[in-house]
Amino acid sequence: MKTNPNIKDFFEGYSKKLQEVLQESDWSPIEQLANDMQKCWNEGRHIFLCGNGGSAGNAIHLANDFIYGIAKKTGGGIKAISLSDNSAVITCLANDIGYDYIYSEQLAVQAEKGDLLIVLSGSGNSLNILHAVEQAKKMQVKSFAVLGYSGGKCKEIVDVPIHFPVNDMQIAEDLQIIVGHMLMQWLYKNRPKR
Repeated sequence: MKTNPNIKDFFEGYSKKLQEVLQESDWSPIEQLANDMQKCWNEGRHIFLCGNGGSAGNAIHLANDFIYGIAKKTGGGIKAISLSDNSAVITCLANDIGYDYIYSEQLAVQAEKGDLLIVLSGSGNSLNILHAVEQAKKMQVKSFAVLGYSGGKCKEIVDVPIHFPVNDMQIAEDLQIIVGHMLMQWLYKNRPKR
């Protein structure tokens, strides 16, 4: 089978771009998130995640990793909730009050002071993400955001931005999972002795 040499160049270019972003990254906000997640875990608090499209899929994936993957035993994980995974709730809220409030309304019901919110967004400009961060502030829920591109408005209002300035949605979404898996492995190594 004859291969197209342009394919290899394309894949190498994608890989190189991802590696460059990782090498130039500031890891201090992720260290802060790791410490805050560990504190939530020790105190039995909740961590909420949300995003749109592929970022919603990533929020669901990471909630799974934090519920079970970090503990590998029944009942040992973090109380992680993906606000992106209940289609009945999302479609109800979108229909009744508008798509821009599908996450903030869930937070208003489920979150408590001392919980954490992690939003995942490429642009940082989605209104439902911005409203979720604003709702978190009202409730004294600390917010983190994993962002691409310029970071958008979310970078300005979130408590702790984790910003990767890359103008590529797929790489921005790759970085959400990479950050999540870094956190998962660190939390697993530093899990509470129960």
